[in-house]
Amino acid sequence: MLALNPAELIQVKKQGDAIPSADLRRFILDYTRGSISNETMTDLLTVIYNNGMTSEETFTLTKSMLDSGERMDFSFLDNYVADKHSTGGVGDKVSLILGPLMAAAGLAIPMISGRSLGHTGGTLDKLEAIPGYKVDISLDEFKRNVLDIGISMIGQTAEICPADKKMYALRDVTGTVGSIPLICGSIMSKKIAEGIQGLVMDIKIGNGAFMETLDEGQRLATLLQQIGNNFNVATDIVFSSMDQPLGRYAGLWCEVKEAINCLQSDGPEDTMAVTFELGSRLLIQAKTASDKSAAMIMQRELIETGLALEKFMEMVSAHGGNRTDIASFQTLHLPAEETVFSAQQSGTISTMNTKLIGLANSELGCGRKELADVLDPTAGMEFYHKIGDQVTEGEPLIRLFNSNSEKLQAALTMLSTSVVIGEEHVDHRLFPAAD
Repeated sequence: MLALNPAELIQVKKQGDAIPSADLRRFILDYTRGSISNETMTDLLTVIYNNGMTSEETFTLTKSMLDSGERMDFSFLDNYVADKHSTGGVGDKVSLILGPLMAAAGLAIPMISGRSLGHTGGTLDKLEAIPGYKVDISLDEFKRNVLDIGISMIGQTAEICPADKKMYALRDVTGTVGSIPLICGSIMSKKIAEGIQGLVMDIKIGNGAFMETLDEGQRLATLLQQIGNNFNVATDIVFSSMDQPLGRYAGLWCEVKEAINCLQSDGPEDTMAVTFELGSRLLIQAKTASDKSAAMIMQRELIETGLALEKFMEMVSAHGGNRTDIASFQTLHLPAEETVFSAQQSGTISTMNTKLIGLANSELGCGRKELADVLDPTAGMEFYHKIGDQVTEGEPLIRLFNSNSEKLQAALTMLSTSVVIGEEHVDHRLFPAAD
């Protein structure tokens, strides 16, 4: 059978047919090399967004992106090699807690993280709020950190899935981010490239998540697990709520501070519930714990004894950070400006528009409108109340802070409709949701 040219390949997909694997592989490789233009790739992304992909096509897409770069190999390690991924939310600092916690339990955690996207925060941006922390170390240094201390957290390098890196940038500006096959291929190609044996996925559901309904989340979960099985990566799924921000803080340095508090046995209930649920899945995968009860006990002990915090400190030091800075973390990055968003009436908080809160947080200086935007490490929000809380008119609900008064006022204005207060009692389910 003759190979399809790019226009023919796009036409096949436009007609609703499956693209032959060899042709899709060639298309992805040629695009990575630069012999297929962004315009032509946009046409393919758009038709995939509109018509979807079969499981086989998604496997081929994932493997093509994986094969476009280097694949790490940790098979020489005795440790179970694993990672975690979240679909993104507001106040989601779980990676900063879970990674060191799992490394303290004896797992090897090579974690490639991302930056903020839209209204959601990015782990890399939070790590860069740590003075001296380098997220762009070489792959050799990354592997050495995993070998020496059990964990390293970096950004996607030029060597890892360059096809995905190029396609992702294009998806972000062509309105095709929301395609489930494209999401799954992008996530899983990077994770499989890490050389992991196991993965736990935190799929956020709610008004502050990319997947607003459990049905959407389950469709995503099914495909992620199919890809994991196809590439021999054990893949567990946890669904957690993003109908309100996670934890007490959302922002940059303030989330690092909260993560340190969590590692000092002083974390919010919702954040720790998600962390421990994800950690339990990995510990059971690794056969480090026999069941969920044993995994919960082990995680609490690793935090109470300070071993998990020590792993965090070791990672920060290995990436160029300073232990002294972390020791004085309460006085770092103090904001120059702050204000509060207050309740406009008395009653019970019934809903929070988490996406709007995330966009306001981005406006404060925690996210980018342009790729070159410089973030403000002092920026963020503190949440005094959550869904189900009784509040009185004029009571502070959210504290906003940064070092730019103009952005502060713009963010405050954005929050005007973000919290709905009613008269009836509201029960809000704790995290994570049943899966």
